[in-house]
Amino acid sequence: MSEDRITYKDSGVDIDAGNNFVKMIKPFVKATSRPEVMADIGGFGGLFSLNSGKYKNPVLVSGTDGVGTKLKLAFMADKHDTVGIDLVAMCVNDIVVQGAEPLFFLDYLATGKLDPVKAADIVKGIADGCIQAGCALIGGETAEMPGFYADGEYDMAGFTVGVVDRENLIDGSSITVGDKLIGLASTGLHSNGYSLARKVIFERMGLKIDSILPETGRTVADELLTPTKIYVKSVLNLLRDFKINGIAHITGGGLLENIPRVLPHGCKAVLHRGSWTTLPIFDILQKAGNIEETEMLRTLNCGIGMVLAVPEKETDDILIRLSGLNEKAFVIGEVAKCDHGAEAVELV
Repeated sequence: MSEDRITYKDSGVDIDAGNNFVKMIKPFVKATSRPEVMADIGGFGGLFSLNSGKYKNPVLVSGTDGVGTKLKLAFMADKHDTVGIDLVAMCVNDIVVQGAEPLFFLDYLATGKLDPVKAADIVKGIADGCIQAGCALIGGETAEMPGFYADGEYDMAGFTVGVVDRENLIDGSSITVGDKLIGLASTGLHSNGYSLARKVIFERMGLKIDSILPETGRTVADELLTPTKIYVKSVLNLLRDFKINGIAHITGGGLLENIPRVLPHGCKAVLHRGSWTTLPIFDILQKAGNIEETEMLRTLNCGIGMVLAVPEKETDDILIRLSGLNEKAFVIGEVAKCDHGAEAVELV
């Protein structure tokens, strides 16, 4: 007696659901298109034609990242339409600090069982992020892996490629003593420090995902799922008219570890406490978790998502431009001479 026939769907992979998902996301992907995109999604590789005539000596700049344990909040809240913005932001913000314009983006989404509606929400967020960054979503991969992920959970990774003329590449080497440090305000935790935030919120404070935070009047979900700010268009706007000597994206490691990444030898950053406005969520976490200032500053962005090192004489004009771009910005410090063996960031 022959055994019953088994299909791929019986093992947990639904090809028809995958095909339906691709149909659902096509309008989102199309909305991100740029003139250089040469094919719709569905091919084996995304096609993008680099208009080399725009550049004297083009340098391609690439970046990749994920969203981290912020996804745990999305699972708890069953809200999946914003983490895609985070995914794009974490990648494009990393390459714009080198002066690169993001050109295209690819995503990788893996789950145990594909839910086409939920996955479409995720990709809609990715497309929204690409529109904010001005790059095209030209492809990706959706992997259905039964038994590998817990029910209802997924992971995601993003990849971006940008371009900058070699002569306009920003590497921090032109930063000099006396440069001012301008901080661009964050929208919240962005996508770093969520393991610490979840421990404080759920274990120390005993809150639920739908609990209201009295200090903000918002739920835990709304506060912690606020998307990461995408700074690409504002930074590229500045680079057209101003001299920016160095830029640091404030991600994992916070202000204390990310600013030194762009400082040349012999320089340190002097940050002035209280020179920028912080959001209530940072005060909530610090107070409830009894977290030391140094721990806050090397774990969370503490209200600053991007730091620009600029010539002192251009500072006021840059602040005016940023205000016109609806960016909250603050002069948070300056670059000073660093003695041998001294800390690269000084708090005063």
